[in-house]
Amino acid sequence: NITPMALRSAVARGFRTAVARQTPACNASTLVIAEHNNSSLSASTLSGVTAAAALGGDVTVLVAGSGADAVTAEAAAVAGVSKVLYSNDAAFSKSLAENTANAAVSAINAGSYSHVIAPASNNSKNFLPRVAAMLDLAPITDVVEIKSEDTFVRPMYAGNAMATVKSSDSVKLMSVRTTAFDKAEATGGAAAIEEAAVAIEEA
Repeated sequence: NITPMALRSAVARGFRTAVARQTPACNASTLVIAEHNNSSLSASTLSGVTAAAALGGDVTVLVAGSGADAVTAEAAAVAGVSKVLYSNDAAFSKSLAENTANAAVSAINAGSYSHVIAPASNNSKNFLPRVAAMLDLAPITDVVEIKSEDTFVRPMYAGNAMATVKSSDSVKLMSVRTTAFDKAEATGGAAAIEEAAVAIEEA
């Protein structure tokens, strides 16, 4: 005879098994937009890679620069990076928001990314809204915690409160506060480097 306790235990085991089978696999694929000065990779990008790694899946870094071969090599060496996209054009020499946005949108359209991350900075404050407008997305800014693939924590009311935000966008576009995420190891990676073509609009 099965005792009530044994029955409850069996039901609990069955429930856990059913839940495990229904839990979807992680399908995240994240594009990190690198910050740099065409000579070296910014430490803020390393924090962006850590945030991307928290989502699981592949991490690709986009380097939009002018003669930024050294930056691309640095990005490829970062632990956890799967691939580096290199958009090399003289138009990126001054990091104009319009050109960076074009590079980001080209990379997003050419790939199949679930998330796009940029370090929160004056630079990303300029180009991220343009990316959002071009792709009809609602950006989530200053993320300090990643709870899941679609749920994030960001400050509000001048940092006096924290808001948990859930996004239903097909591509989650966000900036992350670099002080909230540890820097990824700058060495140990061996990511593939691919050229990424982008159309630059003439002024």
